[in-house]
Amino acid sequence: MTRHRSTAAQTERLRKYRPDIQGLRAVAIMMVVSMHCGILDIHGGVDVSFVLSGFLIGSQLLAEIDKTGKVSLSKFWARRFRRLAPGMAITITATAIVSWIYVSPFRFRDYMTDGLSASVSLINWRLAENGTDYFANDGSQSPYQHFWSLGIEEQFYLVAPIALVVMVWLSRLIFRNRVLVALFLMAVVGGSFYLGYTLTTKNQPMAYFSTTSRIWELAFGVLLALSAQLLSRMNTGVAGVLTWLGLGTLIVTGLLITKETPLPGYAVAGPLLGAGMVIAGGCAAPSFGAEKILDNPVFNFVGNVSYGWYLLHWPLLILFPSIIDREFGYSDRLRVAVLSFLLAIVMHYMVEKRFRENVKLVATPWRGVVTGGALTASTVAAMVVALHVIPLNLAVGSAQGSAAALGYQGTASVRAAVAKRAKPEITQNDLLKSPKDQTAHGCIDNIDVTKFVMRDDCVIGDREGKRTVVVFGDSHSWQWGNAFQELGEKLHAKMVTVAKGGCSPEDYEITREDLGREYTECTSWRQSALAYISGLKPDVIVVTNRVQPTATRSGAEKTFDALKATGARLVYMTDTPYPGFSVPDCLAENGKDPASCTTRADKVVDHPENRALERDVAEENGAKVIDTIPAFCSDGYCPAVIGGKVVYFDYSHMTGSYARSLAPYLQPTLKKALAG
Repeated sequence: MTRHRSTAAQTERLRKYRPDIQGLRAVAIMMVVSMHCGILDIHGGVDVSFVLSGFLIGSQLLAEIDKTGKVSLSKFWARRFRRLAPGMAITITATAIVSWIYVSPFRFRDYMTDGLSASVSLINWRLAENGTDYFANDGSQSPYQHFWSLGIEEQFYLVAPIALVVMVWLSRLIFRNRVLVALFLMAVVGGSFYLGYTLTTKNQPMAYFSTTSRIWELAFGVLLALSAQLLSRMNTGVAGVLTWLGLGTLIVTGLLITKETPLPGYAVAGPLLGAGMVIAGGCAAPSFGAEKILDNPVFNFVGNVSYGWYLLHWPLLILFPSIIDREFGYSDRLRVAVLSFLLAIVMHYMVEKRFRENVKLVATPWRGVVTGGALTASTVAAMVVALHVIPLNLAVGSAQGSAAALGYQGTASVRAAVAKRAKPEITQNDLLKSPKDQTAHGCIDNIDVTKFVMRDDCVIGDREGKRTVVVFGDSHSWQWGNAFQELGEKLHAKMVTVAKGGCSPEDYEITREDLGREYTECTSWRQSALAYISGLKPDVIVVTNRVQPTATRSGAEKTFDALKATGARLVYMTDTPYPGFSVPDCLAENGKDPASCTTRADKVVDHPENRALERDVAEENGAKVIDTIPAFCSDGYCPAVIGGKVVYFDYSHMTGSYARSLAPYLQPTLKKALAG
């Protein structure tokens, strides 16, 4: 770790060009593309890339500090801009154009917000804050989602040179060597790994995407670079064995990780440590190490185009189903892998090499910085224009002129909507507002919350009312907030909303795919919510929720027994229809055939047997039942538009406007319950 003069043999071992690292770069991108395209379920490719980036950047910076005692920030950032900015600008802009042509107008706006975040290298934080499930397979992925790893790397590039110069200076001042640098890097590795490990069970998206929980992987690479001189003294026989063990560890642990494995957790350490072993052993340049297979023309070529392949394969994968407009199969995923590779080759030779090897940009660093800054600024401007200037590509005729939009006006309005499903009465303005038309009243706890805590926004209706109604459930309870606000004001009752996303009030075990485990946060939250409701002693408790496939009679009985014991009168509202597709998207894309957005009533009743089970248990405990289906469906159909209002703002939750119009539908039952 101390600075010393290396022998000729050691200098020869510490090569400027490492073919094994070029081979690892190829392995990493093939792992990523194989996993994303469903060719081979192998994980850890991005983690390998992180440690490679940390080692290469660390080696460059430490060598420059050794030579000059400082780092030329202009040269460093110019190299990064020449390497990264052109490909990013092309990919982000091209993706925006294809998205405008082929995807839903509403989804286009969300994509452009992601594109804007990607342009300024902050999309990883946006994904973390949004609770994005990276492995979701429900059409919710963004074509810019893969920029999260580039965002982390670019944030690292911004800070790393400054941090290393400061730490090297302090270490030399205090210890006259680099011990303090090593201790600093080890602290970053340990602290960041621990943060990621502990966050994985509490807030998996934050653990997966945040810079603070991932920076240890890059810092580990820098630590290897700091140790390169020491590692170069390793016995070549031992070094060779180490590289083979590392390559095996990388591949085997990558295969052992599945989509159900909590990530990042501890699992990502396997591929990363494997790559680190290959890098460490390669410092000694062993004759019979893993470099024997990593150093070959194919891997060298794949490594050269790996950046473009990474940039292009994911947008194609996400947008290709919309382009071909049919079911996306295994052969299509193979086509995406091949097509993106071919496009990456074109990008490498036509764009990347020209910027990287441009004589003027290389000779004058500030030109590279200005060029990169201009490309970034242009991309940001393009995203802003796409968000705020370019009109949405609504299907022709997707919105018809109509009278005043009133929503539900009795069952006759539902029958009329069914009859007019081919030409729904909806204005373009109402259609444009529908994806954001969510309830404005009531609270709901996020997935990671483990205990219900009363807040001001949980109390709606007549906040000074002497009678209290508790509305207990999940997001399908929260969606009724506007209706209960109206009811509370009319009936002079205080409405207390107790809701948690994806958490059934009935005592069932729930497994969430995005968590890869049992939803234990729901179990503990439900217990605290029931305890709070018992202490509140409300006059009426309304239970409504999305029916779970894991429903059991004993679980329903346990909850309703606890609610009945409070002495409150019980009301059970059956679950609302579940279209299973984005209704606003459907209306926007199918202007010539809006009837296709109307679902059959026998297709939207989710888990009918479990619905019946919950209803039976509720009635056995004396609950009054409100059947919600007549407010949404009639004559065998459930229209997407009723009374000029779009019924759903997504694939299952009703709009706030339509919920408000349903207050009269609920009022008779609630009024009787409050009257006792």
